[in-house]
Amino acid sequence: MAADPSLLEEDPLFSLLDDAERRVLAELLEEERVREGNTIFAAGDPGDCLYLVHSGRVEIFVKDPTGERITFGIADKGDLFGELAAFESGPRTTNAYAMENCIVFKLNRAALHHFILHKPDAALDLMAMMAKRIHSSEEVLRGGTRQNPNIEIEQELSWVQHLANNITEFSGSLTAVFLHVMLFVMWIGINLNLVVGIPAFDPYPFGLLTMAVSLEAIFLSVFVLLAQNLQATKDKIRGDIEYQVNLRAELEIQQLHEKFDAMNARILERLHRIERPGSSSYSL
Repeated sequence: MAADPSLLEEDPLFSLLDDAERRVLAELLEEERVREGNTIFAAGDPGDCLYLVHSGRVEIFVKDPTGERITFGIADKGDLFGELAAFESGPRTTNAYAMENCIVFKLNRAALHHFILHKPDAALDLMAMMAKRIHSSEEVLRGGTRQNPNIEIEQELSWVQHLANNITEFSGSLTAVFLHVMLFVMWIGINLNLVVGIPAFDPYPFGLLTMAVSLEAIFLSVFVLLAQNLQATKDKIRGDIEYQVNLRAELEIQQLHEKFDAMNARILERLHRIERPGSSSYSL
């Protein structure tokens, strides 16, 4: 089955190509049918081609060090995946899994290079779209590491939660302590007839004062519990953000290890060829 050139128009990577360039490129695509539940490629596999979805859906994911699956996206009809392998050599860094019966078109690196040699102007279009994808990925990474749980929570607080925060913050300040001390001293002094000209309104044992303080303690404890629940939510969000940052760092380190191992293997292979008897080449 030949690829439909309109599929290339639907994908952002090839949207800048003209109709003639898309028709030439569509003739270079190879059809591949994948059954539901099968893996198209796995992380660590050698990569030398990109894929274009003709029908079905493909999940692109990686696994974190704990074995949990992290989904990067779902490739649907007209979507590309695994495109970096067509531009650089090296192992795959993600997994592609067929969520249902799929028909995908494969474009290997050699075919893409052949197309660019015959359509050099198309290379600039492809490079421009790849640059946009890289910039968008960088923005996603920056946004993920700069999340602020305090700002995120503040934007979703109700007026009751704002009130609970303000009351809890004020009640824990020295100003609230001094105000209470002044109020209690004046209240007790007046009702012990120590203040001339002001009659006692709550004589000893100060039942009205006791009731007022008890009600204040009840309402204040409720507001404190609301503030504590909100703080627990902030701590949970902060922990999730820290986990995502650490996980991203581990994945980056793992990818660097894979690239280093691949580069080391190529260097050893070249050294082995150089050291063969009768070899006249001494350059790497």
